[in-house]
Amino acid sequence: MSPARSEQRFHVDVLGYLHLVWGAFGMLTGISLAILAVGTNIAAIELGSVGAPQRAAVWIFVICAVTLAGFGVSMAVIGRGLQRRWGRGRVAALILAVPNLAIVPFGTALGVYTFWVLQNDDARHEFAAGTAGPAAPRSTWTDAR
Repeated sequence: MSPARSEQRFHVDVLGYLHLVWGAFGMLTGISLAILAVGTNIAAIELGSVGAPQRAAVWIFVICAVTLAGFGVSMAVIGRGLQRRWGRGRVAALILAVPNLAIVPFGTALGVYTFWVLQNDDARHEFAAGTAGPAAPRSTWTDAR
């Protein structure tokens, strides 16, 4: 294995871990917003002021919680896919890198790093070897390139 491939493996592994961490933050944020929605609903009921604005606030919290938790789970699954060198994980990481660019500062950095790592030719070869994982046997034709 060439030094460039070894370095690229390292970058793909780091990218997988960063996606896992970003996914964990998304899931924790979603759980926090769900708890906030429940607390807001209970507080409104106890105060006897359950009107349209209170219901709207609770539903906004619930929608944001589900969205962020779903995004977090997606990012964690993508991180796992990157670590296992799944071709679909690479494609999904590239697709979700676009909305990540708008989440300043970590999402932007992760999006740029995702494009930089996964658009590299060595990374394409890394994922083209198959879906069996990083230790997948490579053909001599692939190594000869």
